[in-house]
Amino acid sequence: MITRLLLLGATGDMAGRHLLPALAESAAAGTLPAGLQVVGAAPQDWDDAAFRAHVSARLAAHAADVPAGVRAALVAGLRYRQVDLADPATVAAAVAAFDEGPVAAYLALPPTAFPAALTALGEAGLPDGSRIAVEKPFGADLAGAAELDALLTKVTGGVEEAAYRVDHFLGMPGVQALLALHAPGSPLVPGWGSDSIASVEVLWEESLGLAGRSGFYDRNGAIRDVLQNHLLQSLTLLVMEQPATDSEADLHAAKLAALRAVRVTDPAATRRARYAAGTLASGDPVPDYADDPEVDPARGTETFVELQLAVDTPRWAGTRFLVRTGKALARDHKGVALHFRGSAPQVDPALAERVADDQLWVTLDGAVQADGDVDVHAPGERTAYRQVLADVLSGGSRTSVSSAETEQAWRVVDPVLRAWSAGAVPLAEYPAGSGGPS
Repeated sequence: MITRLLLLGATGDMAGRHLLPALAESAAAGTLPAGLQVVGAAPQDWDDAAFRAHVSARLAAHAADVPAGVRAALVAGLRYRQVDLADPATVAAAVAAFDEGPVAAYLALPPTAFPAALTALGEAGLPDGSRIAVEKPFGADLAGAAELDALLTKVTGGVEEAAYRVDHFLGMPGVQALLALHAPGSPLVPGWGSDSIASVEVLWEESLGLAGRSGFYDRNGAIRDVLQNHLLQSLTLLVMEQPATDSEADLHAAKLAALRAVRVTDPAATRRARYAAGTLASGDPVPDYADDPEVDPARGTETFVELQLAVDTPRWAGTRFLVRTGKALARDHKGVALHFRGSAPQVDPALAERVADDQLWVTLDGAVQADGDVDVHAPGERTAYRQVLADVLSGGSRTSVSSAETEQAWRVVDPVLRAWSAGAVPLAEYPAGSGGPS
């Protein structure tokens, strides 16, 4: 168990909205390892007191349900180091802030900063047994992901267990339940495949706009921010064969085999769009995405994307698959729709909801209640990041994506990016707060 956590980018949005609240909730649950040391590192010229004040405010905003005493105790133990990723000596000094032992270095940074951070960590020389957790998106295309992976492999000495490619969706209870849908004993097992299931939709539709993330988002877009990683991983858990054993190695092997069978049916038939001025479901007006001061309209970044896929395995030949995600839509609609050729089987309501005679709906964005059921009204992302941090510190990999899985996911998406770059798919628009492009 690693008990030294270095948060690179500790003053940013990722740390403030997800990682630090997840630490606070874990502390409240008593699941943090004894003696955990946390050092935040970022460019600001701050001392420990300034960083603690910042974190207190972030926890008040994003973890107000965690007891105040727990939050105060967590904050009191935090330390801070100013770093410049272009100056490896400052990163080495942040690593040296800990006592002896392995360090978990978490890159809560914009993707453009990953190479510099990895290079600096390599020069700093992490202690044996350390791990490096890299947030998504991992690369911007297949070639870029391969370059980043080569650097990560170099820095970690080729030890796959030391490289942690984060996909927090894999820690969300609703996503984890996808594998249980077709586990032995499930009523869906006898008809699990194209003979019974005509089509599958994997959806992550959000009513929120960019909520202060426009600078990051404009360099990635919907396909890189959500679809290439989160939605393809969710799809993989649905279509994969059951792992040979409960081991993490067999889980990753089964996921990889499934990903290798996924393809886009026609890259030129995909849909992409960005939102125009409108009113969000919350009632808040928003301007055109292209008018955001942090956005470069010339990039043509999409806030909505839809792909049609096929899974070339005997089980799924003939089933149509659709994956879609978008921002500033009319409602939050996050889940998996299973459309059956006949009547849908009766299943445990904790796993799926029968929304029509021939359709089951699986909610992805939910949190686990005390009785073990999934609460579809509570966001599951903090729960997911609790699992991510637990895995990073303990050596687990269920919320990590292997190098080969990352490569296969980019193989699926790359033909779409090329078609878009060639102008084969026009960039449409939709009013914010609407159902999306027509």
